[in-house]
Amino acid sequence: MSENNISWFHCGRCGSLFQSPIGNTDDRTCTECGRNPSLSLEAPPARQAAPGVPDAVPPQGGSGRSSERGRHTVRKRRSSYFMFGLLAGWGLLVGLIIVGARLLWPEGRDGAQTGHRQAAASHQSTEAEITELNEAAPICTGVLSGFLNAGTPEERNQFVLDPITTAARMARFYELNPIVNIDPATIANTGGTLLALPGRRAIETQWEGADNLRLDAVFIEKNGEWRLDWDHFARYSDYPWALFLTGSGPSEGEFRLLARERLAKERKNENTVSVVLYAPRFGHSGESGSQSPEFLIRRDTRDGKLLDAAFALQRNGGRPFGVKLKSNNPDGFIRLRVKVRRVEQDGVRRFELEKVVACHWYSTDEPGVEITETPAEK
Repeated sequence: MSENNISWFHCGRCGSLFQSPIGNTDDRTCTECGRNPSLSLEAPPARQAAPGVPDAVPPQGGSGRSSERGRHTVRKRRSSYFMFGLLAGWGLLVGLIIVGARLLWPEGRDGAQTGHRQAAASHQSTEAEITELNEAAPICTGVLSGFLNAGTPEERNQFVLDPITTAARMARFYELNPIVNIDPATIANTGGTLLALPGRRAIETQWEGADNLRLDAVFIEKNGEWRLDWDHFARYSDYPWALFLTGSGPSEGEFRLLARERLAKERKNENTVSVVLYAPRFGHSGESGSQSPEFLIRRDTRDGKLLDAAFALQRNGGRPFGVKLKSNNPDGFIRLRVKVRRVEQDGVRRFELEKVVACHWYSTDEPGVEITETPAEK
């Protein structure tokens, strides 16, 4: 049978399209449901369609199962059209809202672009920091090894920051404080990070050795060379804190000390902050030495604001200048550079906190924490 004698027909009973020879309609059966495609045997023969073109004649009349199926198909199509129209309308509404928002607040789009640029810059800076640390690490290790291996202050002086001005302080310091001999081969670097000191490139490192030895060393770049921040490394003070407390030495000095807030929760609503100062132990940063009497500092003064900010930063796990390394301090302690005066009057000795220079031990007078100062406080 040739293709010219085959045509497409529509079944009025099941709604399917099927191919069948052109001829007597009484003998034609639907290939899907197996029944006569006409809804009535008396119905006129189906209109012949051109070869390859479906018969588009709709069902005529009828009842029962096939009629119900036809009505279900119509309802399904209407439901689909309704859902499509609803989704299209909702999409159009959302699009108009977005376009309107961008027209009204163009900075939102610019802010998003700025955010992407900042994220990319942050990623690049992180890679740059890693590269800088990797390049500087062996140099800093060599500087620390050279300093520890040096036998005299004069030899050590060539490895420190500002050697000319540091030499006199170093000689005086080691007259009053013992020189701790450390074999650099016995210590290992346990961490390092870039340190954002104002106007200087700096790196902070941490080291551990036998007998619970713990050190932290800061290296500052100057004139293209990395140098040890000796004042920070030695915990330099004008005079040994323990002797100062007993009445020995000058009546006033600057000290690098540890500080602890007394009764922080109980006194949080008081107008003064209670602080006790302790001497640090070189090589054992997790421990503290001689302690002072209590200092009461008004919270509305510059010193009180600095102390409040530094202790709040410590409680939140932060460190001055945003340093990422975990602190080696004893729990609940912060580092301070302070000026303290000793007063002897009528056989009574007392101490006054003259000034909080900084909330760290680095060789910079920047406080390291942010506060709001009044013109009088500055």
